[in-house]
Amino acid sequence: MYAAVVRSFDEPPTYDVFPEPAGPDVVEVVAAGLHPRVRSAANGTHYTSEGSLPMVPGIDGVARTADGDLLYFVADDNAVGTMAERAAVDRRRAVVLPAGTDPVAVAAGMNPAMSSWVALRRRANFQGGSVLVLGATGNAGQLAVQIAKHLGASKVIGAGRDSARLKLLTTLGADEAVTLDAVAEAAANVDVVLDYLWGEPTEQAMSAILHARSDRAQPLTWIQIGSMAARELTLPSNLLRAAALTIIGSGQGSVSGRDILAELPELATLITSGALDITPRTVPLADVQHAWTEPPRPGVRVVLIP
Repeated sequence: MYAAVVRSFDEPPTYDVFPEPAGPDVVEVVAAGLHPRVRSAANGTHYTSEGSLPMVPGIDGVARTADGDLLYFVADDNAVGTMAERAAVDRRRAVVLPAGTDPVAVAAGMNPAMSSWVALRRRANFQGGSVLVLGATGNAGQLAVQIAKHLGASKVIGAGRDSARLKLLTTLGADEAVTLDAVAEAAANVDVVLDYLWGEPTEQAMSAILHARSDRAQPLTWIQIGSMAARELTLPSNLLRAAALTIIGSGQGSVSGRDILAELPELATLITSGALDITPRTVPLADVQHAWTEPPRPGVRVVLIP
């Protein structure tokens, strides 16, 4: 079969022949999203990477079964990826999509939407309150704003560097959109932070917010989701003593596969309904090398079509 094939962590994948996937349930891939998580696996920097090459990238996708069912599925960590003509599906990591589902929208939106959806539902046990999205101008951050509102947030604040793209957030449901240097004033008393940045921006925002809180005993749950700015930060110990701050992560390992799977049907239905603003751009799988290297378009998620 043809697939996107990574032969070096220093080079983009190429369209090439790759052995057929093994397993009792092999499906025809319909669409696979080119997510940041896919890129980090393909360059060997993701924390789950085992350094084995060659590999087919792609962590999730929409596929058609031999019986005609449309599935959204998440690939096993050690299996052939989803950027191929065919893939092996573990039905424990897949959900059947309802008739009328737009496979491209699901392929584009499920992975970035899942990051905030699972963080709020499974890690924070979110029951309402105010939410700050740190790094809200990226695709996942924009969806986090919408999802926080959908899940009952009383107030959602989006923060980021790009002032032009921040203006878009209020049209997506944000009550406020602020630059990073204005976070303390806008979000001093939030209940939950969804953090896609980490590194120095988080260091500065965390310190500023905690020092600006009117009641430092008010619980603040800080959920580390992404590392767009850096993979590490310096955390002064006094911040943990001087406020009711809880720092947790959300991602593979911190949430079981079973729990993630349980969230997929409702999220797929939400995406299919058109309630979330998702802008996919389809690219033939044969053009994967070009799609990989071209500059990303703000708010657009590339979806590869075999």
